[in-house]
Amino acid sequence: MFSQSDFRPRCARWLIATGLFLMLGACVDKPNTLERVKEDGVLRVVTRNSPATYFQDRNGETGFEYELVKRFAEDLGVDLKIETADNLDELFDQIQKPGGPVLAAAGLIDTEQRKKQARFSHSYLDVTPQVIYRNGQSRPTDPSDLVGKRITVLKGSSHAEQMAALKAQNPAIEYEESDAVEVVDLLRMVDDGQTDITLVDSNELAMNQVYFPNVRVAFDLGEGKGQRWAVALGEDNSLLNEINAYLDKVNKNGTLQRLKDRYYGHVDVLGYVGAYTFAQHLQERLPKYEKHFQASAKKEQVDWRLLAAIGYQESLWQPGVTSKTGVRGLMMLTQNTAQAMGVSNRLDARQSIQGGAKYFAYVKDQLDDTIAEPDRTWFALASYNIGSGHLEDARKLAENEGLNPNKWLDVKKMLPRLSQKKWYSKTRYGYARGGEPVHFVANIRRYYDILTWATQPQLEGSQVAESNLHVPGVNKTKPAEENPPL
Repeated sequence: MFSQSDFRPRCARWLIATGLFLMLGACVDKPNTLERVKEDGVLRVVTRNSPATYFQDRNGETGFEYELVKRFAEDLGVDLKIETADNLDELFDQIQKPGGPVLAAAGLIDTEQRKKQARFSHSYLDVTPQVIYRNGQSRPTDPSDLVGKRITVLKGSSHAEQMAALKAQNPAIEYEESDAVEVVDLLRMVDDGQTDITLVDSNELAMNQVYFPNVRVAFDLGEGKGQRWAVALGEDNSLLNEINAYLDKVNKNGTLQRLKDRYYGHVDVLGYVGAYTFAQHLQERLPKYEKHFQASAKKEQVDWRLLAAIGYQESLWQPGVTSKTGVRGLMMLTQNTAQAMGVSNRLDARQSIQGGAKYFAYVKDQLDDTIAEPDRTWFALASYNIGSGHLEDARKLAENEGLNPNKWLDVKKMLPRLSQKKWYSKTRYGYARGGEPVHFVANIRRYYDILTWATQPQLEGSQVAESNLHVPGVNKTKPAEENPPL
């Protein structure tokens, strides 16, 4: 047994040792957020389910935000795990939860209120908040005209904050916030007359304008703002610093611009009149030829909606048309092309579509093997329009200018030069109307986007049923035999 005199020094030494152990333990740094992500091998990201951010189509996950954050995960050398929030409030809650997503990528604006909820990255996309009204109604020209209007905005959005600020200045303004809708639903509500006014950002309106030909921009509400990613509040800047370095890099090396061009570079092609006309033709003309597009596409291993988009660009889905230059039919084939593709009657819609599909597949297969998707499709469309020789001339011009001859974003800058003597005189194949394939590709990209959404509507909000997603001019209630599944 220990005497009391022995116990005291032993106890003191034990306490000192314990204290030193605890101090040493405290000195061991815990891994920061970036280190944890790399150790786990997974980047968890929360976003919104919408056409401007993230959705799934027949080819898998897609969307501007998805593409951008996927490349970030690849840069980090980790897998990407996407989670979707039912509403914006939940999205901000998710990134604050221990063990939850570490990043929110959802087209967010860093408002003063939101800065109390999260920290924000550098800006990667400039947008303008816009007041939207229905064509045929009195157009508001300033905030005072919003008095007496039925106004609906997304709950927890930057637009809700803007409306709160307007109401503080003019208490007569009334508005409603909803977390049961997404941007597509708000535009549909204006288009259908269920609400008078909504607020959306310019990029989201541009992507969805064609589905809702009755919506119009009343006026811009404030200056343009930058969309940003968000991370949790706190002192740990490891992930945020890495995000900013990545966004700066993709902005400098052209990756960001290529994504912008892919998702937003063609959104203004149609305009209001074209959007309305296309919606009518979707309903009245496409059903007559859809089965032919699908059959030919399956045979040639091409997306049928891309073929349909080519057909619309060429003839507005009219099988009996003839151009001044002698090209004829729904796919507007030349006599030589028709013969080469085995088409005996260019005015027969089925034969024309078969010939166009076969020719497009042939043109695409002839492209340089170094051209990868999605650029390969855009190059094939350009070659379909202007010919492979002129396309090669434009690629060489791009290479001579220090641009990438395998990127459509770079080559499309060179194509218009083929109509300028100072440039085409240096090429092998000479003069060409080089501006035409640029417009040709832009139009088809837009038609293809519309057909993709019209034939495969996505769930735009967890509480909004797919059957409620209304796309003007497209009948979603056709019997299965009239509108076969893809």
